[in-house]
Amino acid sequence: MQRNPAVTRTSALLAGLLSGLLALSASAADASPELTPYEASYTASMSKGVSLNGEGVRTLTDQGNNVWLYRTDVDSFIADIDESLIFKWQDGQVIPLRYRYRLSGFLIKDREQAIDFDWQKGMARGSYRGESFNVELREGTLDPLGYQLQLHQDLKAGKRDVTYHVLDKGDYDKDRFSVIDEDSLSDRGRTMNTLKAEKVRGENARRQTLMWFDPAQDYLLVRLLQVEPDGSEYELKLRDARVQD
Repeated sequence: MQRNPAVTRTSALLAGLLSGLLALSASAADASPELTPYEASYTASMSKGVSLNGEGVRTLTDQGNNVWLYRTDVDSFIADIDESLIFKWQDGQVIPLRYRYRLSGFLIKDREQAIDFDWQKGMARGSYRGESFNVELREGTLDPLGYQLQLHQDLKAGKRDVTYHVLDKGDYDKDRFSVIDEDSLSDRGRTMNTLKAEKVRGENARRQTLMWFDPAQDYLLVRLLQVEPDGSEYELKLRDARVQD
């Protein structure tokens, strides 16, 4: 069967948005945030030429002794994602221990990544698409999932401009996020006064990522919008959230 390049590209982007940004929702109760187990579900949609819909569930589970499990299950029209992180929560910081990612679908090539963090030896060992890598750990190193939880907790703590060093695919990325506005959103008959944040990119970047967090709902991510260089829009919306007391 011949693959439609537009479907392949857009379905991968949709699955990536669901996977990479579901982690922006979590729950806690204090200004110096502590973690609380929760489950949140999201819907995703895309526009311009190809109409695909998907949904995803994010769970945060306490494993005891300050060890936590973060997990994403994504089901979209032609792509599924399993992504998980085992980490320690210490002094308001995510300390990644074991990261796993798998993308599969019948119109896209399967992708897998694994990273194991050895903080005593100061090394991370992993693989991406079958290629192994060993990387020296830096202080504060985060993984592709943990940095998003860290962002959520930092916003709750009052920070409004943050930068993270993220180990991904055997190399480091420098990701910066900034709150740019307060914005009102209407959803199912209620109005939310949200914080609107942006992923800061280069001056000539044509891709834009915007996120809305609701302080009244414990800074949950309630909407995400990504605009691609070709004008395509990808949107993520909170459907439901359950937090353990």
